[in-house]
Amino acid sequence: MASKPSIPKGTRDFSPAEVAKRQYIIQTIKSNFEKFGFQPIETPSFENSDTLMGKYGEEGDRLIFKILNSGDYLSKANATHLENKDSLKLTASISEKALRYDLTVPFARYVVQHQSEIEFPFKRYQIQPVWRADRPQKGRFREFFQCDADVVGSKSLWQEVELVQLYDTVFTALGLEGVTIKINNRKILSGIAEVIGASDKLIDFTVALDKLDKIGEDGVKKEMIEKGISEEAIAKVQPLFSFTGTIAEKIKQLSQLLSVSVEGMKGVEELQFICEKVTQLGLATAQLDLDVTLARGLNYYTGAIFEIAPPKTVAMGSIGGGGRYDDLTGIFGLKNMSGVGISFGLDRIYLVIEELGLFPDTVAATSKALFVNYGETEAFAAMQTIQKLRAEGIKVELYPDAVKMGKQLQYADKRGIPFAVIIGTQELESSTFSVKNLVSGEQVVLDYESLKSYLS
Repeated sequence: MASKPSIPKGTRDFSPAEVAKRQYIIQTIKSNFEKFGFQPIETPSFENSDTLMGKYGEEGDRLIFKILNSGDYLSKANATHLENKDSLKLTASISEKALRYDLTVPFARYVVQHQSEIEFPFKRYQIQPVWRADRPQKGRFREFFQCDADVVGSKSLWQEVELVQLYDTVFTALGLEGVTIKINNRKILSGIAEVIGASDKLIDFTVALDKLDKIGEDGVKKEMIEKGISEEAIAKVQPLFSFTGTIAEKIKQLSQLLSVSVEGMKGVEELQFICEKVTQLGLATAQLDLDVTLARGLNYYTGAIFEIAPPKTVAMGSIGGGGRYDDLTGIFGLKNMSGVGISFGLDRIYLVIEELGLFPDTVAATSKALFVNYGETEAFAAMQTIQKLRAEGIKVELYPDAVKMGKQLQYADKRGIPFAVIIGTQELESSTFSVKNLVSGEQVVLDYESLKSYLS
């Protein structure tokens, strides 16, 4: 007996209803991307390994899915590495390509490769799947969609202001109120590391600090000590673990803490500009919060960094994030090309909206009406009407077989189709349609124009 088929852990199949809800979110994000002037591009699902490796830090590199070379890949493998079972070194000789980890690095590669065709500043959006060899858990998958918007070719902080507004606009359109847009600046983190004498441990410091909400204060301190950061240095950043107050008050505290750091003060000035302008312009439903523990462990951020927290009533990780990356295209040979971008986590946003019951009733993948099949003559008349209704953008269908009406209505009910349209002998003679509401049981007789309005 054949075994039951399955799919890899961390991946999912989607039903018609789930796809309809996902498309609702995607279309909402896409329409607002375009409203803000972003243009769409697409890049391959896999890249050359050297495009991706080394761009996300040590932790990120471990989560990149490698693709084995085609053919007899072991014939070209390094014999010494193979004999020593040195998987890290062996991988380089048997895998030249990898699935993309995010959309930002491929975008940087795209900009460099197509720079002569691009008008700068270039505002692009991209909605495609990415892959990470992560441990699957609630809200975390190995295959998932990212919805990114980036601007390259401008150092203006007005871009950050607009991206905060874009987040607010999208979540407002989705009915997702109470979202918190957390903001920080990597220059501030560099300044803190400098002040405590741990500049050489900046990545270790930020990676550990970024885990504060996951492993707690003691866990962060333990990880910092394990990475070689002294207890004396950790004591100097103790205020960061209980940083409270308004944004203005937090900025004032940071100014005092970082007064001796040129880099740190530059980050404070940038944050102050962004937060002040966002506050003056106002947000519809989202809240802006300065979170000094926000680090985001990715190597390429150099300025503002963002992370989006869902409403407090939902137990879920971040549903978006991003930041400024002044040097990203430099790794591909294009210098002085500053960029800033944000990403929406489609899958987590879906789970949050589902949990809060915020999907509109109109979001459905099903037809608006099922035409009952009484036989060839009636079915042909039904198809003529169906053809006209579809031309008007109305989703309708014919039951393919002339079986008992009860079975056809049962099919419509299971599909969630709200109306059944009946064309029998009497309807053919009078050029009318009997329409049955499958929820209330009410039935009405309509002519074509009334039917079109009724189903619209």
